[in-house]
Amino acid sequence: MLDFVYYPVSAILWVWHYLFAAAFGPASGLAWVLSVIFLVLTLRAVLFVPFLKQARTQAIVKKLQPDVSRLKQKYKNDRALQAKEMQKLYKENGINSFATLIPMIGQVFVFIGLFHVLRSFDRTAGLSHLPFQATPTPMTPEQNAATPNYVFSATDVQSFLHAKLFGAPLSAILGGAGDLLATVAVVAVPLMLIAAVATHFTARASLNRQQTTQIPLMRPLSLWAFPAFALIGGALVPVAILLYFVTNNAWTLAQQHFVYHRLDAEAAAEAARVAAARAESAPKPGAKPNRAPSTPKPGAKPVRAQSAAKPAHAQSTTEAKPVRTQSARKPRAKSVHAGSAPKPGAKASRRR
Repeated sequence: MLDFVYYPVSAILWVWHYLFAAAFGPASGLAWVLSVIFLVLTLRAVLFVPFLKQARTQAIVKKLQPDVSRLKQKYKNDRALQAKEMQKLYKENGINSFATLIPMIGQVFVFIGLFHVLRSFDRTAGLSHLPFQATPTPMTPEQNAATPNYVFSATDVQSFLHAKLFGAPLSAILGGAGDLLATVAVVAVPLMLIAAVATHFTARASLNRQQTTQIPLMRPLSLWAFPAFALIGGALVPVAILLYFVTNNAWTLAQQHFVYHRLDAEAAAEAARVAAARAESAPKPGAKPNRAPSTPKPGAKPVRAQSAAKPAHAQSTTEAKPVRTQSARKPRAKSVHAGSAPKPGAKASRRR
């Protein structure tokens, strides 16, 4: 049903094994270990751009939390309208909810594909996986070891079944190792511990970058339940799958450090640019701030611009009603002697 996943995963694993087998030998355990590691690196590199977009989206969502809270408070009695307004807000800010799920969905498919392909190598599976075969046919372990597996030939299947890491077969499972329990445990237990610790720290780094107050249960699940699952579930998967867990978590830690450091640097540069723009537009020390011109009332006469040399109240007074000087209003009278002044009640003589 998921052949569209199994065949690409099998093909990428085959390419890397072909390259490393040329250097270390087809049956070399190191060749298979490196093949699994580089399979994970290849698929995670393909998912890097979606992860970067997801990280940017998380940063935008974090900035929009005040607006989201305001919309929830405003439309708390109308959930349909609240969802519509929130969707509109996200769309205006370029947020695509489905795009944020691509890295997660991609990793799930990669894990399912790798788990299925590697388990198909195991001779205890008892199933053939011939290309274009609709229904798997039950087979004996000996027949299964001589059966092609997706793009791998029967020789490649036998090569994987004989590959070992520090004496532990890559196809061995800790829970069913039997006589090889001690040998498998020496390899599997450290890988399980590393996978659990790496899962915890990747979850912690991711949760610190996003808002999880809306889902209180998500934080303890990510920090403790998932690492515990990696630790306990590691006893039920082949050693090769444990290599996948460790490689995938190591890549995630390095990727988070790189991407989050880059986003923080971009945010700091943007904050510095905004601060510089504000400082450029701010008045210089000692300079008077420019007052915004007031809007005149309807029907009011326009007011002339005030002169910078005079205060505002003095300027408005002189411009509203100009005062004539004494020389302009009346010629200067000639000096009159005190003796020639007219007596009280006498008529003043007219000047010719």
